[in-house]
Amino acid sequence: MQHWLFKTEPETYSIADLKREGRCGWDGIRNYQARNRLRDEVAVGDQVLIYHSSCAEPAVVGLAEVCGAARTDPYQFDPDARYYDPRSTPDQPRWVLVDLLFKEVFATPLTLKAIKADALFADMELVSKSRLSIQKVAPAQFDAILNRCRAG
Repeated sequence: MQHWLFKTEPETYSIADLKREGRCGWDGIRNYQARNRLRDEVAVGDQVLIYHSSCAEPAVVGLAEVCGAARTDPYQFDPDARYYDPRSTPDQPRWVLVDLLFKEVFATPLTLKAIKADALFADMELVSKSRLSIQKVAPAQFDAILNRCRAG
């Protein structure tokens, strides 16, 4: 099992949306490195930290689990969809999504400011490659984040 951090803008899709729906297809990934991770590395059973970005206080806000393997993102074919890609075809799709199952909203979100201030997290992709939307998280860092977010 691997551990991940998936970024989302809460105005677009928040942890509250995932909690309400219970399960979702994590769609709209349009970065090749993130797509490759979804396609080649993310697996059913992996644990995912949900991170709210592009908001007043970016933070890790909840937990999900991958419950569906990578599959074609259908929005790439829909010209009316936000994530339409005219270069993608059903015979040669470019983009994938995975299904997530809601697990938990954290009582105490862990802010980006707190993560950057702690040497334990200095080598996290969130600190060094902050723009990537699908990020690996080391097991010790994942456990430390869970402990801090649940301690509240």
